[in-house]
Amino acid sequence: MTGSRENIKGFIKHPEFRFVESYVEDSKMLEQVISESETIFHLAAAVGVDIVVNNPIHTIETNIRGTENVFQFAAKHNKKVIIASTSEVYGKSTKDTFSETDDLLLGSPVNYRWSYAASKALDEYLGMAYYKEKNLNVTIVRFFNTVGPRQTGQYGMVIPRFVSQAVNGKDITVFGTGGQSRCFCHVFDTVRALMLMDRCENVRGETFNIGSQHEISINQLAEMITKACGSSSNIVHIPYSEAYSPGFEDMLRRKPNIDKINEATGWTPEKSLDNIIEDVKNYTIAN
Repeated sequence: MTGSRENIKGFIKHPEFRFVESYVEDSKMLEQVISESETIFHLAAAVGVDIVVNNPIHTIETNIRGTENVFQFAAKHNKKVIIASTSEVYGKSTKDTFSETDDLLLGSPVNYRWSYAASKALDEYLGMAYYKEKNLNVTIVRFFNTVGPRQTGQYGMVIPRFVSQAVNGKDITVFGTGGQSRCFCHVFDTVRALMLMDRCENVRGETFNIGSQHEISINQLAEMITKACGSSSNIVHIPYSEAYSPGFEDMLRRKPNIDKINEATGWTPEKSLDNIIEDVKNYTIAN
């Protein structure tokens, strides 16, 4: 699991907050909490490149079986579901920006790296099937690298890993050439988007990208974090074959088109990449 009890310690005792620790595969527990809810934000998944590459069975079973359970009970009790998918489903496409109706181009099943993307794509197909056949009120959101304080770099998340290395004077390890680019969205903006989706009536049976459009290469990101942290860390490149496994494939870029969510809800990101790095830095130093 990539979460931590520390993340909820500030409100764990709040009278309007209830915490149940279990698994989405636990059907009895899941049906009970779904039946008592109005909206289900289905964020549970096996995530992080390290987990995906090293534990493909866990990745596939968690993402597919858990989601099947959520949809089944939500349909039974007539509940709304907002399910988190991922920019990974766009796969090996080389488009400049990705739109929700674009074709998906995944790598070969021989390469375990694509098991996460394939499982989340199947989650999306399953959601649309439940929408069509069971009239499930489901909305799919594709996250593009959500980042913020309290996120761990332990499972491959790049910004908290780079910040931790910079703050502690360690080498900043860039996997691959560092020429691959990404867009990073502050968790504040992601949560705000989810809240807007929950209040919006015209998102049923639809898919939306959620992310920033500020694109940056991983090499540039490493330099930016080094400077922001006032660090003397060296930037070191590690081949994918050494960081993960031989034959590992990566996406060259991942930039979202966010016109659709903007038109539906008025949402656009408010936090910059500078804000993200500063918040992650301050949290890392404090902890």
